[in-house]
Order: sequence, then C-alpha cells, then structure tokens
Amino acid sequence: MLKDSALMAVLPAKDISRAKEFYRDKLGLESSESMEEDSLLYRCGNGTAFLVYQTDNAGSAKNTQMGWETNNLESEMEELRGRGVTFEEYDMPGLKTENGVATSDWGKAAWFLDSEGNILNLTQRT
Repeated sequence: MLKDSALMAVLPAKDISRAKEFYRDKLGLESSESMEEDSLLYRCGNGTAFLVYQTDNAGSAKNTQMGWETNNLESEMEELRGRGVTFEEYDMPGLKTENGVATSDWGKAAWFLDSEGNILNLTQRT
C-alpha cells in the first residue's frame, strides 16, 4: 500500500519568510504552492516534494532530516557554495568528512544546514 504512494518530507521553520529566502536564494527552489498559511510546498524530481511549515521546534533535530541524490556531488557542492551554502565538517566514529565530503563503499555524501538549523544532505551512490 504505502510502497506505491508518493512521499513528502516535512521540515520545521521558526521563520517561514527566512526559510523561503534560503530555499529560493541558496538552493534555487521556488515554492509551488502553500498547503496552509505559514507553510511552503516545494516540488523536486520524480514526483517528490517537501513541505516547510512554521513552528518553534525548528532546528532541534541533530540528525539528517532530508537529502537529495545527485549524479555529480562535487558539481552540486560547487554551485551551492557559490550561492553561499556552507558544508559541515564531521570527525566522529563512522563519519569523517574532507572538504565537506564523506566517502564510503556506498558512495559520497555532504551535509549543510538550512536557515532554520535543519540538517540537509546530498548523496552520490557509487
């Protein structure tokens, strides 16, 4: 049943206007519609989407909340850095980045924060 249903990620934002500017100016995304007041809906590839909604709980998660799969991680990172996105550096058991990139048998990944403190990532499978 659910395996055939569309999936939509949901992200919190303390300041919906600030989040809208971040997703537009830093990631180049425009909200396609609003499901309700103080929310933004973004459509991405292959029928995927994510909703950003206003709440005071934003930025409290310490884990990856959403990510994009890409065929060229370095190119995507270069473009995002040009827009002002800063990639995180990690050095912990099981995860070490170099110049923002973690590499393993499954591929490569990079993480960054949105304007609301949500942890987002890019991945490229090998």
